[in-house]
Amino acid sequence: MTKLPPRAARRCHNVINPLHSLHYFSPDLGEVMGELGLKDRSAVYLATRAAAMGQVGAGAVTATFYNFSPRLVAEHVPAVWGTVFPGTVLQARLQVVDLTLRRLLGDEAVESPEMAEAARLALRAAEACRPEARPLYAAHADLPVPSEPHLAYWHAATLLREHRGDGHVQVLLRAGLDPVEALVTHTATGRGMVPRFVIASRGWHRTDWEAAVERLRGRGLLDADGELTEAGQAQRLEIEEETDRLDLAPYEHLGAPDVERLTELAKAFTGTALANGGFPDGVFGKG
Repeated sequence: MTKLPPRAARRCHNVINPLHSLHYFSPDLGEVMGELGLKDRSAVYLATRAAAMGQVGAGAVTATFYNFSPRLVAEHVPAVWGTVFPGTVLQARLQVVDLTLRRLLGDEAVESPEMAEAARLALRAAEACRPEARPLYAAHADLPVPSEPHLAYWHAATLLREHRGDGHVQVLLRAGLDPVEALVTHTATGRGMVPRFVIASRGWHRTDWEAAVERLRGRGLLDADGELTEAGQAQRLEIEEETDRLDLAPYEHLGAPDVERLTELAKAFTGTALANGGFPDGVFGKG
């Protein structure tokens, strides 16, 4: 098997992951979940992402999501399961993904040979994902693979995203970053969501954020302007590289030529979705 070029797995992940995430920002999600009785945006997100784990409580969601405020989670979980069953949420989620991808990519792309090829490659990569200590991945891996290629591709993207995410949480713990500190340092790289959106969507208070900033300054990871110091930059680099290492198996299993092809296909689909307004303005960057 041809050895993967440096960071080939991360490059592939970086163009696959946005396609998974589109539905969280889609107006279709609010409309479809609203018809099921879920009106609050936070309740919709928490239920949509947690449904694969079944009727779990606030503790399980807080633990697996990692960077959400326990206060916010407890406000909606497990109460949300009294409104709608997890199985119903999962069915509605696929409906949302279908609507969203058809709107952003168009029926021709959704039904194209390239989409079927991307689904086949991504599913083959996911064959090498392991469930041990990866609860969100394992929960989604128990779900059936949708028959339609664009939904199968989205399902595979979800498996690859949650597999990497579960590993990333392990790395954050070893690095000694608590949930808010992890968010602060990630936004400081300029590659995450802007602080005001993170604080609101994750349920933290501004005082929680400011306290985390002070702790990070005290450890020499942030400077007086809230920018990463050399030590902070080195820590984030180490975190990403260790996350890469824990996430290498799916891409090694796929092999270098197919990783390159999947990256090419995913880049095209994600690029089209972004060009058609897949994410709202002002969400990503330093803000």
